[in-house]
Amino acid sequence: MDTALCELHEALTQFQAQHRDAALIVVGDFNSANLKRAVPNLSQHRVHGGSSRIYWETGGRHDPKNHHQEVFPNPKPWVDRTIREALNSRTAAYNAGIISGNMDEYKSAAYGVRRAVREAKLRYGKKLETQFQQSGSRSLWQGLRTITDYRSPPSGLMSEDESLANELNTFFARFEATSSSANASSTNVNGASANSANANGASANSANANGASANGTSSKMIGSGPTIEQRSLIITESDVRRVFKRVNTRKAMGPDGICGRVLKACTDQLAPVFTDIFNLSLTLGIVPSSFKRSTIVPVPKKPRPSDLSDYRPVTLTSVVMKCFEKLVRDFITSSLPASMDPLQFAYRHNRSTDDAIAHLLHTTLTHLDEGRGNYVKMLFVDYNRPQSVRVGNCASSTLTLSTGAPQGCVLSPPLYSLYTYDCTATSSSNIIVKFADDTIVVGLISDNDERAYLEEIKHLENWCPENNLLLNVSKTKELIVDCSKKQERHYQPVRISGTTVERVDSFRYLGVHISQDLSWSRHTSSLAKKARQCLYHLRCLRDFRLPSKVLRNFYTCTIESILTGNITVWFGNSTKQDRQALQRVVRSAERITHSELPDLQTTSTN
Repeated sequence: MDTALCELHEALTQFQAQHRDAALIVVGDFNSANLKRAVPNLSQHRVHGGSSRIYWETGGRHDPKNHHQEVFPNPKPWVDRTIREALNSRTAAYNAGIISGNMDEYKSAAYGVRRAVREAKLRYGKKLETQFQQSGSRSLWQGLRTITDYRSPPSGLMSEDESLANELNTFFARFEATSSSANASSTNVNGASANSANANGASANSANANGASANGTSSKMIGSGPTIEQRSLIITESDVRRVFKRVNTRKAMGPDGICGRVLKACTDQLAPVFTDIFNLSLTLGIVPSSFKRSTIVPVPKKPRPSDLSDYRPVTLTSVVMKCFEKLVRDFITSSLPASMDPLQFAYRHNRSTDDAIAHLLHTTLTHLDEGRGNYVKMLFVDYNRPQSVRVGNCASSTLTLSTGAPQGCVLSPPLYSLYTYDCTATSSSNIIVKFADDTIVVGLISDNDERAYLEEIKHLENWCPENNLLLNVSKTKELIVDCSKKQERHYQPVRISGTTVERVDSFRYLGVHISQDLSWSRHTSSLAKKARQCLYHLRCLRDFRLPSKVLRNFYTCTIESILTGNITVWFGNSTKQDRQALQRVVRSAERITHSELPDLQTTSTN
């Protein structure tokens, strides 16, 4: 059987590589075989018949009642044979009652269906409990998500409109001045994607970061970049073997058709080959074209996108290229000085969103305490980043770009940080806080003198085109924190490229709502609303009579994670009323789980 499964795996892999956009249906007698070993990304459905021949001809016809089974979409995992038999009995009793006029048997059969459902749910709950005790976390969470209908937002855009694919492709490639469009015919793809053969506008070098070259550097950094230890990168076979063994086989394969399962299963055979390829690529400074090809999936940023900019392009690259990038990334990060760009809080060890927000608030409060007339202006900058796209069930034409940081590539985050390391404040009365591309220009204003702040914004406006970046003025917002209530100030408006920047009372930065009065009522109300919605899923689990340990685990991962996000930043300064609103959610969860849960005060201090 193992030999047959291996042959089946090779045949299916070859078929998927040739027809990546086709729907794959494998039919055969696999009831005694576990196809998850050969094709883990496919679902196996077993059909049992009363005869060795499920269908046979009888005078050119077959009996559909005996040899067909009605299957409904999205069946619940606890629906088993007992429930189906009870449903059939209820249907038969109903039909008989309609003829005879006596519905007593139907009422009894309907009660039997409800009892069968209850018993099936209890059996499935015990199965989940067994999986939890055996540390089967993946299958456990799949069961919990099925029971509670706890679903993530849609990961892609479903569309049959080929023009939308090309329109999005052109839109995300609008930053490339010398982009060339190759003549490629459109082909259908399977799933929510519109494929572009060379990344649909993805950077010609998938490791690029806004002008960075394939070997991880850029012309800008060579002459004026930070001091980096000069040493060459030589990849060893043990490095390749280590990164191949850590490949997540559940991730989708890239346009080259090489899946992670092959790399992980054949590590010893493939590691020497790819070691030579990687080292040759580094020596020549050339990335193989098959590594640079990528597919871009547009993920909606909000439930109902109304504009092309409301889609977030995510790059689906080669699994081999991701392994290559991980090796280069480790080399780059180990060569950088720890003191480089201290106000960049992303992709750094022992740094997080909490640190970025805490530094911003600490600087603001310190300046406000230094003088009665002081106030702070915050400019939340939004960049138009050069990226690429893929849409719907049809493919767009091919575009080739030489700039950009494809979102989803391993090297894009560190290279983007290196590329923007010199985006720093020019005046001591200003600071620029960065978390990846989420940038804030903070002006510490004293004596109503905003000249340094406005000059800083002008400097940033000039810095962006010099570094192939564009400011998205429509999404750039200004927030003013001024605790002085006696003075009436006339704040100078901020203009970028002739457009006045909108001034707001509150802004959501890194998941935290920052208000102009530095209160946290809006943020806590948003958290309470989102957490209360998740209580429904917890009640669904309770109806299955799962043990309290499983319910607590679900609460910790879904509800508590919402309530405690960046809690060290805002909880200490929140009002008693806001804390009580959040604590009511915790008490509701305690009543559902029938167990004592840690209060937020204890969680914030720990």
